[in-house]
Amino acid sequence: MRVADLEDDSQSLQDASATWMLGHTERITMGKPYVDGIELLVDATIHVPCKYLDVHDAAGTSQHNGHPSARCKAHGFRGPLPRLSQPAPQDRYVFRRGGNRFAVVYRGKRRVLELPLKRAAQRALPVMQGKNPCLDAPCRTADNTKGAACCRDLTLDLVLPKSHTRTESLLRSRKSPYLCKVDRDGPDSVEIEVISACGYLDADGVSCVLHDRVLPNGRGAKPSICYEWPDLGPDDVGHPGCALT
Repeated sequence: MRVADLEDDSQSLQDASATWMLGHTERITMGKPYVDGIELLVDATIHVPCKYLDVHDAAGTSQHNGHPSARCKAHGFRGPLPRLSQPAPQDRYVFRRGGNRFAVVYRGKRRVLELPLKRAAQRALPVMQGKNPCLDAPCRTADNTKGAACCRDLTLDLVLPKSHTRTESLLRSRKSPYLCKVDRDGPDSVEIEVISACGYLDADGVSCVLHDRVLPNGRGAKPSICYEWPDLGPDDVGHPGCALT
């Protein structure tokens, strides 16, 4: 997956893009970011089942040697249900390490840093702080998961040459909407949309644990892509019920 352009993006933007992308771990297992020419890339495994996979209930009659069975709806193959490749939540990269310690990408490397909350200016005007507009917004992703839809729905740019036909076919056969809108936009790249929740979401599933926290260089720890709202074009569709559109 393409993370950043090393020629056009500043170090701060590279770090923000990497922190944001590597945070979406619900259905994606990330490797370690690396440099290839002028691009910052990361290898990843996307854990979305095939749309042709027909799984029988373990309590039903269709079993294979006492285990749940599966059938390919496209070719008719049958057999035991493959073991899930996605690691259990406790085995994934932990972003919050207790107190003010968080795992982020800083100066090109994954680090665990102390990220204190931003201090209010001593001579700040006594204005009321507005609440997070996303808390009560009825926005939802395409699988009807409500709340913080923009923290679950992401578009990824994959490095995938046209010659890699098998990989592209596998992408196009994933279960929608968890992986959908597979679009080849160049001879070496494919764009996809994935629903994979961000690991920086707080316990309420909406608030961001990096909000108002500060990096050692004084910049905000929350990636800029999370609050610089894009201008939707005439053909773009936002999330239903979003409070910011």
